[in-house]
Order: sequence, then structure tokens, then C-alpha cells
Amino acid sequence: MKKQFAVIGMGRFGSSVAKNLTGLGFEVLALDQSEERIQEISTVVTHSVQVDCTDEEALRALGIRNFDVVVVAIGENIQASILATLLLKDIGIPTIVVKAANDLHGKVLRKIGADKIIYPERDMGQRVAHHLISPNILDYIELSSEHSILEMKANDRMVGKNLRDLDLRAKFQCNVIAVKRQEQLIIPPPVETPIQPGEILIVLGNNKDLKRFEVEYSE
Repeated sequence: MKKQFAVIGMGRFGSSVAKNLTGLGFEVLALDQSEERIQEISTVVTHSVQVDCTDEEALRALGIRNFDVVVVAIGENIQASILATLLLKDIGIPTIVVKAANDLHGKVLRKIGADKIIYPERDMGQRVAHHLISPNILDYIELSSEHSILEMKANDRMVGKNLRDLDLRAKFQCNVIAVKRQEQLIIPPPVETPIQPGEILIVLGNNKDLKRFEVEYSE
């Protein structure tokens, strides 16, 4: 059976998560205190309910404990975010994912049992900053405080050379773990095949080393 998701808070972030999960074919319950927001999302998701998500009895009455994953996407009301997370933990939700407003909020959420903390504003700012360094940077995913993965479109200095020529491991301690060639994902990438225009390199490395690599190949 497919996982069932509930998303609490139909602001910009929460509604986007709910819509994308629905688009991927999953059953989604959207929850918010605002009747207007619930009406807006009702035609998109599987179910939508106007409810106070800090009310434990109301959450239990909705059968929230039957959902595999609950996303707490409450925006500026940090107190409501923390209380809803505590209630969901007490109810026994298997996986609780929570949007955090800042690092302190995130630390509190982790201590009370949130399984995954998301910082959408910070993460988006990070992606924009990397894109500004080089328009060829398509995405940047932080795996931990020390390691990340970036997707970089091959620039003119890379095209025609192969991975052995670039020798990123020796120069930057970074590893090209895959190459996207049109719709094809090549894992592992061949070291002798020349890089073609439009190809995308997927590079794994220490954050400091990736920054050196980005700066070196920025355009």
C-alpha cells in the first residue's frame, strides 16, 4: 500500500508539499485553521479539513494516527508548531516532518521527537547563492553539515575533456558519482568518454572542497 500523508498548515510551503504529493499519486489530508485556505486546497488534495491542530481530541477524531507521515508546515506560529509536534509524537505518528523557522526552533523540534527538520527559506537561499556563483549550478543538496551533492551543467572548459582529464578527485577531493546525458543517468560515469555539451555532472564532496570546485569552474 502507498504511504498516506497529512500536511498541517496550508501556507505557501505546506500547500506546495500537499499538491506535489497528490500529483505523485499519494493520498493527502490537508489541515489548516483557515477556512479560506482549506477551500483553496480542497479541489487538489484527497481530503481537506478545517481544524485547530493544537487540539489533540480533534486530531484523534480525524484518524490522524492512521497516517504514515505527517508534515507540520505551520509558518510563523512557533508555539503552535511545537505543540502540534508534541501531540503527534504522543499520538504515535511513525514519521513527523516539521518546517523550522530558525536553528533554535529546529533544535527544540528535534529534542521533542521530530524525525526530520526542514528549513525551506534557508535551503532555498542556499540554492540561489550557489546558482549566483555559477549559472551552471542547477541544484545543491546538503547531505550533512560537512558533505553535499551538487548538479552542474558542463561548461565550455569541461566540454571535450573526460573525467580523467579533469581529475576532480586529485584537484578538489570531489567525486563525480553520475552524469546525466539527456534523459539517461549514467552510474558510474565512464572516465574516458569526452563530456558533451548539455551534460550534467553530479558531484559529491566535502562542502569546503565543493566550494573550491564551484569557484574554479564558475563562469
